[in-house]
Amino acid sequence: MAEVYGTNDPAFDSVRELLKQRISSGDELGASLCVNIDGKDVLDLWGGYTDVARTKSWDKDTVAPVWSCSKVVTNLAALILIDRGLLDVNENVATYWPEFAANGKENVKVSQILSHTAGLPAWEPPVTIEDTLNWKESTKRLAGQATWWTPGDGSGYHLSSQGYLVGEVVQRVSGKPFKQFVADEITGPLGADFQYGLPEDQKARTVEIIPPGRFSFKDLDPDSIPVKAVIGTPMTAETSMGPVFRKAVSPATNGFSNARALARICSTVSLGGTVDGNKRILKPGSIDELLRQRTDGVDRITFDYVRFGLGVGLGDKRTRPWIPEGDICFWGGWGGSLVLMDRNRRVTIGYVMNNMATTGTLGNPNTEAYVREIYELVNQSLS
Repeated sequence: MAEVYGTNDPAFDSVRELLKQRISSGDELGASLCVNIDGKDVLDLWGGYTDVARTKSWDKDTVAPVWSCSKVVTNLAALILIDRGLLDVNENVATYWPEFAANGKENVKVSQILSHTAGLPAWEPPVTIEDTLNWKESTKRLAGQATWWTPGDGSGYHLSSQGYLVGEVVQRVSGKPFKQFVADEITGPLGADFQYGLPEDQKARTVEIIPPGRFSFKDLDPDSIPVKAVIGTPMTAETSMGPVFRKAVSPATNGFSNARALARICSTVSLGGTVDGNKRILKPGSIDELLRQRTDGVDRITFDYVRFGLGVGLGDKRTRPWIPEGDICFWGGWGGSLVLMDRNRRVTIGYVMNNMATTGTLGNPNTEAYVREIYELVNQSLS
């Protein structure tokens, strides 16, 4: 049986055993898992390996690419500006970013770039990986292109583009480089080990990934929006292990972190905006705004039924049957990572791994198993 390290409340011993089993079976290569309840980490575990050859152990401070879990942190940065009255979700994006008005986008709202309804799910092809990891080139292209559907008319998951759309607005409103704003307002005050990209001198503490299998588009119209979106977001999982990805700031995709840090950051939502009893990051009313449904239905890109708030998915059994009911928001990263925020129960879950499943951004079988077991225990304690 594989070794799992870290601590947990004895009430969560079964979750520890489950993580052990998943690593021992090979379902996991390496992973970290954290559960925060009422501001306390009742479970903070890690185990397995950081390399495919299984020679390097996953340590307490190992970080991995968390892919679209990065979006949750990015969208919290925008929410901070909304909270302070500096950014209006009902205002046009072009009010803050005048160049964005080009090609008929003058009336696209801030709420629409946050809720994946802006009609800009990707870049117009042709575009290269290098283009999509270059801030100036990415934002210039997005500002210049037309929307792919009427903004506000349902969601189409903005794969990598959402990070630049939101991030550029955060830069323009705050007057700070986006990465610096997140460090000053979120990760620094919370002491959270999360960053966009990874400095070369920290390379030793990150992971190799097992990439997911390739999606097949043979049954889709090659001119359809989902196919065009994938072509317009030319990213491979292997890119995360290279210098171009690690030197970039891609707010939707290239966050590097672990479960403990993601749970720490996102507990801001579960705890009503205040962490450690005195670190107020958001007002409760701003979290109400985050959790207010902006759109629901089958997403044009992922084909999943999704209810979106401001930059987060809202709990719904139609999205995934293992997502609990209640005042819950969440999002996942490519291959299986997850952050889940439960305001009713004051529970936050973070999960990060390096064996990527071919399941998109809404969890994998391991994600489901952990969440189901965690909530069985949480609900027992509340009954």
